[in-house]
Amino acid sequence: QVQVVESGGGLVQPGGSLRLSCAASRIIFNLYTMGWYRQAPGKQRELVATITSAYNTNYADSVKGRFTISRDNAKKMVYLQMNSLKPEDTAVYYCNVRWDGTSTNYWGQGTQVTVSS
Repeated sequence: QVQVVESGGGLVQPGGSLRLSCAASRIIFNLYTMGWYRQAPGKQRELVATITSAYNTNYADSVKGRFTISRDNAKKMVYLQMNSLKPEDTAVYYCNVRWDGTSTNYWGQGTQVTVSS
């Protein structure tokens, strides 16, 4: 069974940084697009960033220039480096892995990020 596990969330002050990690197992990792999504209280889940198997990246306008997504195929890991964090970045962050060219995808359980002074 595919497992997707996020880590690295926590409480950080505005302007601070956090690095989220996501480990995926039991998949052919380099065939998957990896993505980070977030859901704030009372809001719908939204795209934060994605990175394809060809290392093409895409970011939500709200995080461009502040967040960086990366992947390590050898370790089957995807990362989200978050800098210059704002209170509005507070949300549960979810990792998604999607088999390129298909609708097959899997979600992690989420990790809480809270930006507050």
